[in-house]
This record gives sequence, structure tokens and C-alpha cells, in this order.
Amino acid sequence: MAKLVECVPNFSEGNNKEVIEAIGQAISQTKGCVLLDTDAGPSTNRTVYTFVGSPEAVVEGALNAARTAFQLIDMAKHKGEHPRMGALDVCPFIPVRNVAMEECIHSANLFGKRLADELHVPVYLYGEAALKESRRSLPAIRAGEYEGLPKKLREEEWIPDFGPATFVPRWGVTVTGARKFLIAYNVNLLCTKELAHRIALNIREQGRDKDQPGRLKQVQGIGWYLEEENIAQVSTNVLDFETTPLYMVYEEVCSDAKKLNLPVVGSQLVGLVPKKAMLDAAEFYIKKENLFIFEEDHKVRLVINRLGLDSLSPFNPKERIIENMIQESKESGNLLLLPLHTFVQKVGARSAAPGGGSVSATISSLGAALGCMVGLMTYGKRQFEELDSVMRHLIPPFHQAMNELAVMVDTDALAFSTYMDAMKLPRNTPEEKERRTVAMQLQLKNAVGIPFSVAEKVDSLWPFLKGMAQHGNLACKSDIQVAAKALEAGVFGAYFNVVTNLKDITDEGFKQEVHGKISHFLEEAKKSTAFVLEQLEKRTI
Repeated sequence: MAKLVECVPNFSEGNNKEVIEAIGQAISQTKGCVLLDTDAGPSTNRTVYTFVGSPEAVVEGALNAARTAFQLIDMAKHKGEHPRMGALDVCPFIPVRNVAMEECIHSANLFGKRLADELHVPVYLYGEAALKESRRSLPAIRAGEYEGLPKKLREEEWIPDFGPATFVPRWGVTVTGARKFLIAYNVNLLCTKELAHRIALNIREQGRDKDQPGRLKQVQGIGWYLEEENIAQVSTNVLDFETTPLYMVYEEVCSDAKKLNLPVVGSQLVGLVPKKAMLDAAEFYIKKENLFIFEEDHKVRLVINRLGLDSLSPFNPKERIIENMIQESKESGNLLLLPLHTFVQKVGARSAAPGGGSVSATISSLGAALGCMVGLMTYGKRQFEELDSVMRHLIPPFHQAMNELAVMVDTDALAFSTYMDAMKLPRNTPEEKERRTVAMQLQLKNAVGIPFSVAEKVDSLWPFLKGMAQHGNLACKSDIQVAAKALEAGVFGAYFNVVTNLKDITDEGFKQEVHGKISHFLEEAKKSTAFVLEQLEKRTI
């Protein structure tokens, strides 16, 4: 899959629709850029744009947006609730897919230099791209805001990383950098701005001062008031949602609000959110409330409800979760997007891919899907209600495996293609031959890894299929039988694919380890299938 970088420029205009639309068009009309979201805030007088593209394309998109803003925004007239320093206040680059942080640092440097050279404006680097430790934090750079720039730019400590150390009244200063995925998340309160800010001081990592740090790591926060909604918000930037999950921010605000007898009335996500952040929050509430939910869309709905994400405006997961917004086109060759008949025709065509590896993953995925189906045909039915707790244990592994194995249908075909690309590398000189050999060995190991993962995933399912054979709805007996043979066939296919590719790998230690494990998976598949079928026959007596 292609490299994908997310860029989230924040412009200091949230009311003038013509300006907001013009900046958005500058982004969307840039070749290779896809504008995913435009989030304008009247009270903050700020608009957050979210777009994606290749590392090269997003730099061009950000520059085009900046050029437009330079003509249309006058910071000398700007007022708003959100802290700000410039017309293009901040422009971070974030790795999304197949991109290392170093590449985003390079994009930030390239963007910053070109912006400064072309518009003659000061630019600072922050986050992972910062050249000084004192500039890693965005709030540290923003201290004093736009109004403090004339003095700040004269200080030796605040000489810009790019551009002149002079105050440009119409523009101010731009901060660019590279960072992990930041989530702008606000919790709504029926109270004053001052009370909301008091809670923000308690929870944000910075706290009140160095002697009174806050409770939540990697969280920035302030309190403000939204006149158009007539509510206050604890407004946060969650810098690392895996360190401090969304639900933790919400629960901590609720805890402080309860002590102050303040009502919490939902929350708000600004811009897009990674699916994992939503699913992590779902797991928290599922565990807390002892719920049984395994479908991803149901988990997302649970989080929308528990966090009140639709309290200010509708929250549409198709438009707000970044993975849902980034769709692979049919031209990309994604086998999972193809109709079944077309996929079968592709397998039957005069081409080595998709081949046995993709078919093995497909068969295994269908076997897991049947296991999931039988569980759902048992769970919740009145005549089997004593088995509810058993099914709650057995169903989720099948559902998870069904989705993971389906993804391997494509990754197996991709692994073969990358190996073929390595074979085509030039070999005219000793150096080129060595480079080609190394690349081929690396891609062979990758090609082995996909079917090996198929067999490994199926191997983890046998205890659950045995349980389903023992307890599942007997009206689905044939479905369990088919599931067992499908999973067994998937392991057989994976075994043959692994062994075929292992013979050309020169790393003997790797070969022995993988061959030993894949042989074990095959023997376990034979034994487990026989056990499941025998167990089902006994249940007919």
C-alpha cells in the first residue's frame, strides 16, 4: 500500500465561510491530496483541516493552503477563544501508513523552509521536528500568543528556525512539525469558563505549575466558553491516546465535575479520530459494565453513547473515523473489495497471484466465520440461555480471526508481488547482485510469514471450535463440520506455501524454526479436526 501522511493545518478563521471554503479548495485541488474533514469553530475563530496524501503531496497541499490564507486572513483583526500565533497557526505532519516519523520530520522541514522563503514569514519547528528541546511543546512556543510576538521575536531564544526574526502583523508566526496522532477532545459542562478551566488545570499534565502537576500524561488542556452553544468546555489535546485514552479524559473530568456539583453534558471530537482510540474506549465500558459486544460498529456506537459525542452535532463514524475515510479504490487491487465471482475469476486466471496462499487465507476466514455464526445461532436463544456465558467466551475469537484472516487474503498476494519486484532488480555489478540477493531473501521471509500467520491464527481457534462442537446449537451441526474442514484445509494450504518458499531461503536457523512450527500446526489441525467431527457424531446419539 502507498505511503500516507496526514496533515492537520489550523487556520485562524472560523466564521468567514468564503475564506474557509477557499482554503479547503486550495487543499482539495492539490494533486494527490484528499481533504477528509473541515471543522470550523465560530467561538474559537479557528478552522482545522484534515487531509492525507503522499509525503510529497501533503507538503504541496499545505503550501497551497498557506498561500491562500496569506491573501485572505489578517491576524491584526483576529479574536478568538483558542490560543494562536498566526494565520496558519500550526501545521503538523503525522505518519499514517507505511511512513516513518523521520519522513514526517523531513516534510515539516521542507514545508517550513519553503513557506518562509516564499512568504517571508517566521516559522518554528516543534514536536519530533524540534531543533531545540525548549520548542518541542506547542504551548511553550505559543506563550504570549500573537500579541507578544513583537517582543518575542527580538529575543535570542526565539529566533525562528526558518524565515526572518521580524514581526509580520498580517501573518504572525507559523509552527510546523511532526507528531503522533493528536486527538482534539472537548468535554461539555453547564458551568462558567472559570470552573471549566479549574478542571482543565487539574487534569492536564502541565497542571497549575511545576509544583502542582496534573493527573493525565500527554494531555494539554484549558477551559473556555462557547457562546453559540451556551456551554463551557474542558478543551484538551490528547497527544498520545495510547498513554491516556479518551475514556480516561472523560472519566476524570466527570469525577472533578461531580465534586463541584457540575453537570457533564456529553463531549466533542474535533476533526478525525483513529479507530483504535474508539475501540479502546469501547473495551473500557464493555469491561466496566460487563457487556457482550464484539462487532466493531456496535462498539463505536457504544462509545458515541457513553461519551455523548453527538451532544453538539451528529457523529457519523463514516465521516469521523480516519480509517473509514481512507478508502482503497478498486483500482488498487484490493481483493477484499471485489465481488466473489470476480475474485474467483482472478484466482482462475493465468497469473500466479492471487494463488494458493490467498485461497488458504480465504478458506480459513470462512471457517472462522462459520464458527462465529454457530455461536450467534446459539447465544441469546431461550432454549440455550444457560449457555450464554459459554458463548460469550467462544464467539469473540472467531469474529476477530475471521476479520484478521480476511486481511491476509490481500497481504499474501502483495507479498508475492514484492518478491517478484525484488527479482527484477538489476544485477549488472557485484554490488547490484548483492543488493538483489538481500532483497529477495527479505521478501521470501515475508512471503513465508503470511501463510505461517494464517496457520498460527487457525491453531489458536481449535480450543474454541472444540467448545462450539460440544455446546453449539446442534441444528448447526453441518456448519461446525464445514468450519472444521475449512480451517484444516486452510492450514494444509498454508503448510504447502511455507514449505515451498522455505527451500530458497538461505538462513538455516530461520528455516528450521519455521518448518518445525508449521509442521506442528499441521499435525494439530489433523488431530483437532478429527476430534471435532467425532465429538459432533457423539452428540447425535
